[in-house]
Amino acid sequence: MAIINRRQEDILKELNQKGYVNVVDLCETHNVSTVTIRKDLNFLENQKLLHRTHGGASQQPIYAYERDVNDKETLQVEQKKEIANEALKYISNNDYIILGSGSNIHYLSRIIKGFQKLTVLTPSLKVSLELCKELNVDTIQLGGDIRNSSTSAVGPVAEATLNQFSCNKLFLGADGVDLEFGLSTSNALEAHLNKAMIDVAEMVIVLADSTKMNVKGFGKICELTKIDILITDSGINSETKLKLEELGIDVIVAAVE
Repeated sequence: MAIINRRQEDILKELNQKGYVNVVDLCETHNVSTVTIRKDLNFLENQKLLHRTHGGASQQPIYAYERDVNDKETLQVEQKKEIANEALKYISNNDYIILGSGSNIHYLSRIIKGFQKLTVLTPSLKVSLELCKELNVDTIQLGGDIRNSSTSAVGPVAEATLNQFSCNKLFLGADGVDLEFGLSTSNALEAHLNKAMIDVAEMVIVLADSTKMNVKGFGKICELTKIDILITDSGINSETKLKLEELGIDVIVAAVE
């Protein structure tokens, strides 16, 4: 690895604290030109220490790409388990809920047990198979075109079925939570179905581990102001958490052992 100068070290420290840095702010902080800062950022990217973005840099890639749900379930495992445990606290007997698709939601479905009465709508085949083990959970499987990577239904058939119901809570996964772009996922059809889910739910609860923060997926689901509760892990940086709370979102940080 090439030698990093003091200014570049300071840039990396700030990046570690905030998760992202802005070229204009760095110029003011270090009293150098934009050309110098851009050279620093390009150098650090070549060293694989950050990811360049428009106008700055981030600690991780800002664009989510589509992955198989089975692969996703091997990532951030402890964080997802604790996020699911926190999400379970928002489910009560006699609720009518929607469970979306994705690894965070699948982890939640595994621990939905012991309820006297619960009705669940879901596009996810994996979630339905988990819930079928519980005699007191009435599961309504949304039909439609099945995505191989997520083993979940999307498309007009699923959306038409969904429009026949009204639910009090929606538990939604996401590939990206970006302060400017909003809530997103890597698949456009899934994003459209998720938007339809939001329209028929009274409360929107998003489950997203900290690696999804300041990341964009291809398909936009909604503005962040549509979210009531965001459950994440302690990897979220304090500045992002504060900005989300300023939007009126109740940010719950799950404790990971």
